[in-house]
Amino acid sequence: MSSFGSQPMVPSLPGRAQRYAHLRQTDPEIYQLIQRQADLECTTLKLIASENYASFSVLEANGSILTNKYCEGYPGARYYEGNEVMDRVEEIAIRRAKELFGAEHANVQPYSGSPANQAVYRALVRPGEKVMGMPVPEGGHLTHGWHVNFSGRDYVQIPYGPDPQTGLLDYDQIRHLARRHRPRMIWVGATAYPRALDYATFAQIAEEVEAYLVADIAHINGLVVAGVHPDPVPHCDVVSSTGHKLLRGPRAGFILSRIEDRYQAKYHGASKFNLAKRIDRAVFPGLQGGPHMQTIAALAVAFKEASTEAFRRYARQVQANARTLAEGLLARGFSLSGGGTDTHMLLIDLRNSPHSGRELAQALAKAGIICNFNMVPGDHRKPLVTSGVRLGTPAVTSMGMKEPEMDRIAAWIATVYQGLDRLPETVAQVRHEVTEMCLEFPPPGILEDDPPDATS
Repeated sequence: MSSFGSQPMVPSLPGRAQRYAHLRQTDPEIYQLIQRQADLECTTLKLIASENYASFSVLEANGSILTNKYCEGYPGARYYEGNEVMDRVEEIAIRRAKELFGAEHANVQPYSGSPANQAVYRALVRPGEKVMGMPVPEGGHLTHGWHVNFSGRDYVQIPYGPDPQTGLLDYDQIRHLARRHRPRMIWVGATAYPRALDYATFAQIAEEVEAYLVADIAHINGLVVAGVHPDPVPHCDVVSSTGHKLLRGPRAGFILSRIEDRYQAKYHGASKFNLAKRIDRAVFPGLQGGPHMQTIAALAVAFKEASTEAFRRYARQVQANARTLAEGLLARGFSLSGGGTDTHMLLIDLRNSPHSGRELAQALAKAGIICNFNMVPGDHRKPLVTSGVRLGTPAVTSMGMKEPEMDRIAAWIATVYQGLDRLPETVAQVRHEVTEMCLEFPPPGILEDDPPDATS
């Protein structure tokens, strides 16, 4: 724990110990590591944009006896007997996903986000065909065509990204690239682009070049549910996502799609399966074997929780907190990629600073502020150094923090940055103050039964 400085241990409440009563006896080494992680999460600020806290209900479903069941196939068409209950669990998860996002079809079996995206490739395009997407240095995901990933090796990437000067997407330039290269598929989505995405314009571009349009909303699905980010479902052929980020569910992927394929006759022949069936066959048996039913059950729980007004209030607060944090950093002299944020995340831009993103992220971690160094558009530093730091507000909002706490966090980040040349003394003071504030906001799933209502 030395990298996080010293901090008081969190009280070992009876309920916390009882949850791991068997593990404590059979494997004390792993038990102690879980307790150590719990202590860290209770005394640090989790500002990783892709992390959050799941409720006890999600955790209980994910750790349930459903782990014991093997059920290759889909509801009503399994390759193992005794799956009547499993069929019902998966059917509930599918129904809730479709209702939550207004989709025609849902597949809840992908093990995580990257396998979900791989299934989309297998369903829609052939190896060697052209795919447009944002490269990792520009804010995209590995599976959107980055050269070290299967998506960049098996398919021809046509990259697009934000303007290095403004940090914003130029839709006219994207249209020009699409018309020039005529890709079979266009990805719209990001892991480090803080501004809203214009799905309607992307749909027009895809229509012009007869390309499939696929949205990856792993990061912003909760904002879509809350109505504070544009909805991709009406505009896209396929939408991929995950459960473990803003949605506050288990580590899992899922795919939403239309049932019919508007390019079926041209690309796949009239006798081929429709779009929904091709998605299903790409997941199983194309890529995976038996689904993780305990995770699908937990995903169903997360979908139910996300359908409530309390969750929509939470997601709106996530966005409000991100904007307040951005305003606090701008007021203290930081540059932000894109000038701010419309979502749950923001990117500190250090291209003109002598300090790198990695240097600042590691210093912040020692002060109890956990984030990640990240490349920014036009970055001149290497990927293991970077000129950016990515911050996100889903987890601290799940703890119940609001605008006043965001301004305090911005002040601490500025203090750490300004004290990088005298780090030990700077870190010690900030670390103490961070711990004190965190203990006022117990993280859900560790010391509290459920995520607090952000508006209470």
